[in-house]
Amino acid sequence: MAVLETLIDKQDNFEIGRDQIASILVLEVANQMSLATAAAKDPDLWKLRVFTEASNPWEQWLNITEATDLSPIINIWVDRGNFPKGKGDVVGRQANDVVYNIDCYGSAFSEDVIAGGHKPGDREAALEAHRAVRLVRNILMSSINRYLQLRGTVWGRWIDSFEVFQPQQDDQAVQNIVGARIKLAVTVNEFSPQVVPETLELLSVDVKRVEDGLVVLEADYEYPIV
Repeated sequence: MAVLETLIDKQDNFEIGRDQIASILVLEVANQMSLATAAAKDPDLWKLRVFTEASNPWEQWLNITEATDLSPIINIWVDRGNFPKGKGDVVGRQANDVVYNIDCYGSAFSEDVIAGGHKPGDREAALEAHRAVRLVRNILMSSINRYLQLRGTVWGRWIDSFEVFQPQQDDQAVQNIVGARIKLAVTVNEFSPQVVPETLELLSVDVKRVEDGLVVLEADYEYPIV
């Protein structure tokens, strides 16, 4: 039975794509905060904290104090991949239509307004989640990120949808935390190691009649054939 001669010591491109999305967001958030400072605006309004494959990154907000960082949290995780038969071949390369979930979480305090009135925490949390969606969408759909800066590996990207949801703990909605899930579709090339073919040196042919077993041809061919 044949086996591979090479160690599979690599990441698949769906994994690299996830980490690339995180890198793009981290670098662009820092850039946007710098641009905001230069424009005499509050840079914290452009701040996002980025995680990958975290289960419940919002749990750090369950016991918040005034010292807690309430900057929106972004969590990127692989949802699924699909390999259409018409987009690749059966051995070397296949196109993988990957769906990444980009969860955007916002949290806020409920507080009274000095001038009068009240700011409910649930509404402010929703606005923070929406702000995170806005920043993520604008960054990832900008022209410089058409191929997530991995042209040749990534065929394209498209935001399919986003949906707002309420995080749950112990079957209860968590107060003053709101999430929004962006579905980002990315097509990447996937490659697999191949068996290195050996040069054929000798071909033996032994053909028999099925009916009586009579040998009708027996031949050896040495390669290269002249």
